[in-house]
Amino acid sequence: MLAIFKHEIRHFFAHLTGYLIIGLFLLISGLFLWVFKGPYNILENGFADLGGFFLLTPLIFLFLIPAITMRTFAEEKRSGTFELIMIKPITSWQVVLGKFLGCASLLFLALVPTLSYIGTLESLVVEKSTLDSGVLLSSYLGLFLVGLTYIAVGLFISALSQNQVVAFLLTLVCGWLLYAGFDGIASLLGGDTFSVISSFGIKSHLDTMALGVIGFKDVVYFTSLIGLFLYLTTYHINTVRT
Repeated sequence: MLAIFKHEIRHFFAHLTGYLIIGLFLLISGLFLWVFKGPYNILENGFADLGGFFLLTPLIFLFLIPAITMRTFAEEKRSGTFELIMIKPITSWQVVLGKFLGCASLLFLALVPTLSYIGTLESLVVEKSTLDSGVLLSSYLGLFLVGLTYIAVGLFISALSQNQVVAFLLTLVCGWLLYAGFDGIASLLGGDTFSVISSFGIKSHLDTMALGVIGFKDVVYFTSLIGLFLYLTTYHINTVRT
């Protein structure tokens, strides 16, 4: 597993992929938060908080994370290195977990520089800071869990595909359905079923964590989704090996 993890990290930064993805994430989020006018602009918001950032980032992840995961298995199948990994004395679960942790590390490295936004807001506030550390902690945790969920989905789809573009598009669509699809269905049906149906979607749980509440059901929801897709990926690879 450690060898797979190191391989993923080396690939991200030896081929500049990691730098490009982190750079694009910071550029896009920075432009929407500080330059472009709109609902995500912190300066136009009138409040010293990062609400716009926590609303925007899951949408950026929809495009960013498929770009990270699309090559994990699809590219190796195309190049023939997938078969080499399959004959190594390593379990399918270790392969999947190594790749998952490699992608998760890149996600973590992309989020770390955004902590500077907190310092920037602190410098803009004349009076005592109104930033709630509890809300910031739970919101960042929520973002990270959303990112990990997208990664797990992306790994599964990449394992099914031999084409990186197809893997990217399918991960994007699946991510969007998980994020907003259930809310859309709930809105169409309306009535008493709204809260029940929307609770199956990512957005409902992320919104709760953005309020500063790290609920047990929210953590279970994300970890269950992550575990499900990692299991499906492992199961698929096992079937390929046999």
